[in-house]
Amino acid sequence: MSNGNVELVQNLYAAFGKGDIPALMDSMTADIDWFSGGRTSDYPGFGPRKGKAQVQEFFDIVAENNEFSYFTPQEFYAVEDKVFVLGNYEMTLRKSGKKFASDWVHVYTIKDCKVAGFREFLDTALAAECYRG
Repeated sequence: MSNGNVELVQNLYAAFGKGDIPALMDSMTADIDWFSGGRTSDYPGFGPRKGKAQVQEFFDIVAENNEFSYFTPQEFYAVEDKVFVLGNYEMTLRKSGKKFASDWVHVYTIKDCKVAGFREFLDTALAAECYRG
């Protein structure tokens, strides 16, 4: 199952790279538990979300606020129902015009071949500073 889980997550990054958000949404459970970064007050895409509608809102916020220069998942590790991905990205934050780059860790929880949970860890202090301008 671990290799299948890694392949599922790799396909998600490929879909994101093509802007195929509907494919991402189709890969999630209806009650997905999603958390990105830190506080919503620091950046509107941060914070917890529950269910597909709120995750769709997350992707809308990302598209509205960020212009990616690169988004690179580099290493994939699977343990039981989890897939851990190490990567980095660089983007321009549209609100401030500032560039932001960070290494990140994404942790996926897979249930019945769908994403049931997601956690993103990144340099939230730098993201907040760049977002504020």
